[in-house]
Amino acid sequence: MADTPVPGSDYEHFASIPWCARYLRGPRIIMGSPACRSPKPNNEDSLLAETLKSQTTIIAMLEFYEEPPSPTDRVDLIKTFFTLGSGLNGHPDVCHGGIVSTILDEVTGLLIPINQQRGFMPELPYFTAYLNTTFLRPVPTSTTILAQAKIIKVEGRKYFAEGWIEDADGTILARAEVLYVALKSAL
Repeated sequence: MADTPVPGSDYEHFASIPWCARYLRGPRIIMGSPACRSPKPNNEDSLLAETLKSQTTIIAMLEFYEEPPSPTDRVDLIKTFFTLGSGLNGHPDVCHGGIVSTILDEVTGLLIPINQQRGFMPELPYFTAYLNTTFLRPVPTSTTILAQAKIIKVEGRKYFAEGWIEDADGTILARAEVLYVALKSAL
């Protein structure tokens, strides 16, 4: 994740939206484009790096979190802005439920590499073992949403998290309970 905003980037997009800009201020905010938005030679992350990266799908995406006091402290909460296009509609102006679940799966998973880099979690591949999504209200498209994720607990190879999606007013639109499991060895 980049620590410095890049001109013409997703950062500038979200910084130009007043309710988003308030979240991006502060001396300890670390932000950048998630690694899942960059194409990889082995086609990893192709769903968000290519398929869902367009002017009609996920137009922009920016992750950010507050730097913990110590470099070895776990990052327990991450926030991610998404601007959703109408190409994600399941109903008119409403995001398809499968995409809502995908967003929640992706955002809760963003905490893994951050904490691996900090030495808190082992450098092993983690896979979603369980994702229970509760849809509370329609998630609109052609707008910006905020998705947040929080680590609930880590037990051995199991990583439990929860995630939620909010609108600009802070109304929670969907929630998820997630369990990730680390493989015993690298792929």
